[in-house]
Amino acid sequence: MFVTQDIVLRFFFSKKKIINNDFQIPINSSIILAPTHRSRWDGLVLTMAMGRRVTNKDCRFMVTKSEMRGIQGWFLKRLGCFSINQLSPSLSTLRYAIDLIVKGEQLVVFPEGKINKFSRKLVLKEGLYRLARLATQKTESIIILPIGIAYSKVSPKFRSEFCLSFGQPIAMTDYLNLNIQEFNKFLNEEMSKEEEKALKNVGR
Repeated sequence: MFVTQDIVLRFFFSKKKIINNDFQIPINSSIILAPTHRSRWDGLVLTMAMGRRVTNKDCRFMVTKSEMRGIQGWFLKRLGCFSINQLSPSLSTLRYAIDLIVKGEQLVVFPEGKINKFSRKLVLKEGLYRLARLATQKTESIIILPIGIAYSKVSPKFRSEFCLSFGQPIAMTDYLNLNIQEFNKFLNEEMSKEEEKALKNVGR
């Protein structure tokens, strides 16, 4: 935490801004963070905004298997990441993710499924919705938080800026009547709205 938050982020970026819209999340709710994915910096800046120092909870990231290889994988594992096979997720990984949700941990799922550098309109992956639906069988209080992340440069460079914009919390129980496609369309729109706010704040 000291190295990534107090040294790396402070040294690399010249300015940071967080727009939280004064959202209120019930204390006993389980939280799934649903951010846009624009850079490998996303995990660090999101931890700065919603990590232990702010919420008293660690961010636990669900990432693809390819991102957990080599030195990067070693580092990501220590940041609280775990991998999932998007094409054929194992039952043990799904159970682990659901347990994190039920225990009230902060699970981070990038709904776009990969780094989407140029903010192209993608069909969101189905994993977040499926996990949330399965978790509602064990706990009803599940909040999904749409987040827009933006950088002053498409590829963040030394002394560039970043901004995170948090949308209104989505109570999963209010949207159980939607199918996957309908829910993902709604979530995508909410994430996009927050990204637009973040982009304006970094001059793009």
